[in-house]
Amino acid sequence: MAHTHHIADAQTRTEFDYSDLRPFMSMMTGDEKHSEAATSTLDVLWTLYDRVLHVDPLEPNHPNRDRFYLSKGHGPMAYYAVLAAKGFIDPLLLHDFAAFESILGHHPDRRRIPGVEISSGSLGQGLSLAVGAALAIDLMHRTGRVFVLMGDGELDEGSNHEAIAAASRFGLDRVTAIVIDNQSSSHGWPGGISQRFAVEGWSTDTVDGRNHDAIETALTKRVAGRPRAVVARVGRKQ
Repeated sequence: MAHTHHIADAQTRTEFDYSDLRPFMSMMTGDEKHSEAATSTLDVLWTLYDRVLHVDPLEPNHPNRDRFYLSKGHGPMAYYAVLAAKGFIDPLLLHDFAAFESILGHHPDRRRIPGVEISSGSLGQGLSLAVGAALAIDLMHRTGRVFVLMGDGELDEGSNHEAIAAASRFGLDRVTAIVIDNQSSSHGWPGGISQRFAVEGWSTDTVDGRNHDAIETALTKRVAGRPRAVVARVGRKQ
C-alpha cells in the first residue's frame, strides 16, 4: 500500500525524499536484469544529490555547477528516480521508462534528459570524460567539482588506468571518482580498489555504501592538488 500511495501521490506532490526512491524505481519495468546493479548505486546517488552536489534543477546548465557523470550507465533506474525526486524530471515520466519515444532509455541520454551530463552505458569512459571536463573548467577559470560514479568491474577497462594516472599528474583536485564495490571485477587489484588509486597519488577512502553520513563525509573531503577516490562497498550484486 505504501508504494501505491507514493506513486499515485506523485501527480500532486512537489517534494520527495529518500523513502520515495524505491517506489519510483518500481514504476520502471522492462530492465529487471539490471535492477540489482541499479539498486547498488541508490544510496550514493541520493547522498550526492541531497547533500553534496551544487546543482539546481531550475538552472541545470549553470557554468559554475558541480557535474555528475554516471559512467556506470547500464541500469539507470536509481539515477532516474533521484532525478525525479530532485525536480529534474517529472516523476510521471518514470511510467514510460524505455518506451518508444520516452526520454528515459536503458542508457541515459544527455541530449534528452535535463541534468544528465553525459550519455553513458559503454563502460570505461566516464573517468576520462571527467578528467577532460576538469581541465576545461580550469582553463575557463570556473568553479565546480566533477564527480564520476563507476562500478568496480568497470576498472578492468584500460582507459580508466590512463585516466587515473593523468588526473594525478595534472593535480585535478576537483575530480572525485566514486567506485561502487559489489565485488564484480574479474581480476581485482593488489591491496584493493583504493590502493589502485592511492599508488597514483589520489586521496582515498573506503566507506559503507549504504551509510549516508559516511558517504557525505568522504565525498565532501578535498585535498589540494590530489584527485579523490571513494570506494563504496555494497556487498555482492550482479
